[in-house]
Amino acid sequence: MRAPRTPPGPRPAPGLPAAPTPAAPSSGAPWSAAHALRRAAVPAAVLGGAAAAFAYVAAVDPNVPGHYPACPLLTYTGLYCPGCGGLRCAHALAHGRLGTALGDNALAVAGFAFFAVVWTAWCAAALRGRTFAPSLTRAHRWAFWTLLIAFGVVRNLPFGRALVP
Repeated sequence: MRAPRTPPGPRPAPGLPAAPTPAAPSSGAPWSAAHALRRAAVPAAVLGGAAAAFAYVAAVDPNVPGHYPACPLLTYTGLYCPGCGGLRCAHALAHGRLGTALGDNALAVAGFAFFAVVWTAWCAAALRGRTFAPSLTRAHRWAFWTLLIAFGVVRNLPFGRALVP
């Protein structure tokens, strides 16, 4: 018969008792505000970065030439990439013009909404002390790339002119 397996970690010296392990808080124990802030620090930093980017695009109008570089694909080929109009879309959203944002880049509006949903789930999990690990399967990745490429192709076809910024 095999000896029982000991858990990994530091082992006490022979003849000495094991050091006590700190007790984990019970699931019903209230957390202090400091614990909640510490757990939400990374999601808050990501939100701060996104908000700073939106604030910059809101302040510096991408509709005025010379503020941002032009899309290389559009410049050299005349084709609209899936991201063309994304800055104008963000500028319109920052100013509360949803219709204009959808006209500039509908896929970017969907991407911003998706970011908001995923960020909210991440922040909620962090505040509860859980890890947030969404699993992206191969099918998810294929669906994403297929949608991105299809959007880029359709907006350059005659019947997809409604998707052109």
